[in-house]
Amino acid sequence: MDKHFLLVFSLFCCIKAVTPLRCFKCYLLLLRDQCRRGAGICDAEDGEICMFLKIYKNSNLQLSYMGCQRGCRDLTFDMNNRTYVNKCCNHDYCNFKL
Repeated sequence: MDKHFLLVFSLFCCIKAVTPLRCFKCYLLLLRDQCRRGAGICDAEDGEICMFLKIYKNSNLQLSYMGCQRGCRDLTFDMNNRTYVNKCCNHDYCNFKL
């Protein structure tokens, strides 16, 4: 019986290991609106995790972008009178409400 349990447990671990990270994607999400471009789900490839980018102008959210991204980093920076806030996470569908 212990051998059967170990076999099933090993198979479960392998299946989980090859299941890709799933993220929401939307390439143009406007304030108080549904996704305008690229709505759906992306399966992260090797080196990718979920991300959510928010772009503000004068502290007002202008638009957002979410999806799978390679080399994602949490960061905030200002450019051309806009503030860009990029957030990353690494579990399924975690970028929906960052």
